[in-house]
Amino acid sequence: MEWYRFIIFGKVQGVFYRKFVSQAMMKKQYKGYIQNLDDGTVEVVAEVFDDDFNTFMAILNEGSPSSLVEDIRYEIIEDAEFTTDGFEIRY
Repeated sequence: MEWYRFIIFGKVQGVFYRKFVSQAMMKKQYKGYIQNLDDGTVEVVAEVFDDDFNTFMAILNEGSPSSLVEDIRYEIIEDAEFTTDGFEIRY
């Protein structure tokens, strides 16, 4: 299990991307958060198990019906000091 930081590029703001992704993440019981960034991208920080990485990426790629994901960049967060008991939308 690792903590990851994802940046999602494309048409991902103003199209209910955060809502759809957060609902899917809650159903799968992931821990973390999603938020819009000032540059038009979306950030996701989440705890992902190695054997579930492809499922997690599929949720990020699908998004909402009105969204269009062009690229996803990610990195492992070393020494993450983030605590949560679920998945939340941050504003």
